[in-house]
Amino acid sequence: MLILAIDTALDACAAAVLDTDVNRLLARESQPMQRGHAEALMPLLGRVMQSSGIGFADLDRIAVTTGPGSFTGLRVGLSAARGIALAAGKPVVGLTTLSAFAAPLVSERDDTPILSAIDARHDQVYYQLVSGNGTRLVRPRVAPIAEALEAVRHGAPRLVGNAAGLLAARWPALTPPAPLIDQQPAPDILWVAWLGAAANPETAPARPFYLRAPDARPQADALARSQQPAA
Repeated sequence: MLILAIDTALDACAAAVLDTDVNRLLARESQPMQRGHAEALMPLLGRVMQSSGIGFADLDRIAVTTGPGSFTGLRVGLSAARGIALAAGKPVVGLTTLSAFAAPLVSERDDTPILSAIDARHDQVYYQLVSGNGTRLVRPRVAPIAEALEAVRHGAPRLVGNAAGLLAARWPALTPPAPLIDQQPAPDILWVAWLGAAANPETAPARPFYLRAPDARPQADALARSQQPAA
């Protein structure tokens, strides 16, 4: 299976082409960035596809991260993935950033739980806890850091994600230390591709995975307020 993977949900703009039949990455590129994904993505995709030596019509599937992450960034990737899928007549699947962060650790077949965490700001994180084999222990949610740290009741987990260091700095006293702290700005695009290969298009839709509403209120609300008579 030939998979095009795309990730723009967090602090990277990344794409890769994976050939699962020969277990080989044909091409990949990842650029660290906090903003500017919209301008960077299409040229990056062009370079990755050219380097892979295949065309969009040769792909079997497109995989894309759906969040949690930047509301603007993840929609850039989703729009590109859905547009390519529609033009090439290929299925597209969506994977959460939390599952992509955990995937390489799940592959190690260690029994230690894995806590994926993304900085949600305002002293909160998006997080998910899975067992060493990937079984869900705590569903994805947004919560105060203190709540995420209660996951130690399942045993000190390995920490991964862009908030791994944040959680480690607030680790409860008198509890076993986390056996691994893997601070990453964004998931490894290779694992986005592998998750995309394993996903079921019927149950992994390519749509935003929101755990909370955007901080900014819609412009329509502002317009409605501006049209109200003065008090």
